[in-house]
Amino acid sequence: MRVLLLDLDSTRPDHLGCYGYARNTSPNIDRIAAQGVRFDNFYTSDAPCFPSRTALMTGEFGIHNGVVGHGGTASEIRSEGAARDFCDQRTANSFPYLFRKAGMHTALVSPFGERHSAWTFYAGFNEIHNTGQKGHESAQEVTPVVLNWLERNADQDDWMLYVNYWDPHTPYRAPASFGNPFKDEPLPEWITDEVLRTHMSKVGPHSASEINMYDSEISPEYPRYPGEIRSREDLRMMIDGYDCGVRYMDDNIGKIFELLESKGLMDDTVVIITADHGENLGELGIYGEHGTADHATCRVPMIIRWPGMQAGIVDTDLHYQLDLPPTVADLLGKSPQASWDGTSFAGTVRTGENTGRDYLVLSQCAHVCQRSVRFGDWLYIRTYHDGYHLFDKEMLYNLSEDPYEQANLAAEHIFRQCPFRVIRTTFLHYGPQWVDTMRHGGHHIVMPLIQQIDRFTEMPFRSSFADIPVKWLQIKR
Repeated sequence: MRVLLLDLDSTRPDHLGCYGYARNTSPNIDRIAAQGVRFDNFYTSDAPCFPSRTALMTGEFGIHNGVVGHGGTASEIRSEGAARDFCDQRTANSFPYLFRKAGMHTALVSPFGERHSAWTFYAGFNEIHNTGQKGHESAQEVTPVVLNWLERNADQDDWMLYVNYWDPHTPYRAPASFGNPFKDEPLPEWITDEVLRTHMSKVGPHSASEINMYDSEISPEYPRYPGEIRSREDLRMMIDGYDCGVRYMDDNIGKIFELLESKGLMDDTVVIITADHGENLGELGIYGEHGTADHATCRVPMIIRWPGMQAGIVDTDLHYQLDLPPTVADLLGKSPQASWDGTSFAGTVRTGENTGRDYLVLSQCAHVCQRSVRFGDWLYIRTYHDGYHLFDKEMLYNLSEDPYEQANLAAEHIFRQCPFRVIRTTFLHYGPQWVDTMRHGGHHIVMPLIQQIDRFTEMPFRSSFADIPVKWLQIKR
């Protein structure tokens, strides 16, 4: 068996053709989606980059593995303490090591372990090829390494190759020679002149006034990336810059597919396409960032083309990205690790059956401190530190009607039976686990959340948010 896993940093599903995007950004990815299973509601449990990939590689929520942010104690993998043996348990419990246990040779092409000092990202790989730019490389620096490896190894049986591309990540860096295939394409209809004016009035890092997080400068090194958005021309630079990154990456992915086809191996190779997180391109007034626990940041593509399994189907159930390790274990005939938090959706890949969850709980603790619940058509976001964006403390969006998160319905629904009954049930279910874990691990960045959930879990169970006194809804920072 041969497995190619493509990890496409900052790639949001709705900017891929196979997910309905009008622009032709992803013909090669689209071809694989047509031959496999496309998952429409797939989310990283912990955002952004480092928490997301740690959750994937360890198979654990951030509250279990310890990584919920990018720095300080929030970025330290949880210690095993006195029970630690010669090697830590994550060596053999990692997602890549699953393939080793199935008799496969594992290889990684990515700088990510160095970028975030992440041993857990390397655990389980036989080979590690660091492309050397700590995430600032473009596809022309990644693809030759991949093609070289395939030329030497593709004909061998039983390998898993994990490839990390970065082109959709800020700052957008498709080379000037690539041009702009989207210069005459319309901009997203939802960003009307009125919406754009609203965005230009917002404040905070990666707002329209300071795309670079702290300033509005344009770097000569990244001419596709605006420093601020003050006009529709600036907006075009932003959207086109992102989409050019996606298309340039897709063209390079096509070179990988061409090589496998030339060797007669493409049809028999398992292809998995995903990302660590998405990218806000106007949602919540944020551009060029992935720093919230919302739909734009936490939803990721998941496409699985597994020869002999389902082809050309779409799954709309809710799944975590950390459900991937137990799913692959199931498909390989292996037992999942006891430490993994995910559940298998292999039944969807095999037969198309429904294997989704009732709800998802999503976290962001790197740029803001938020926790959200995704259920049905709804996304509820609770903010504990807003990262200086002046967010409402509670936000509620109906994603079927408002996928770009423009109308906060929390005030309208806060004391109604539905949908907050589901939200409170979710917090009561998940809260004690979070509190217990964090009390034993101690990450100060989420203490406001612990205190809030403590208040919830001290209350007698009631059927809805309508029964919660106003004092319990006050969030103290």
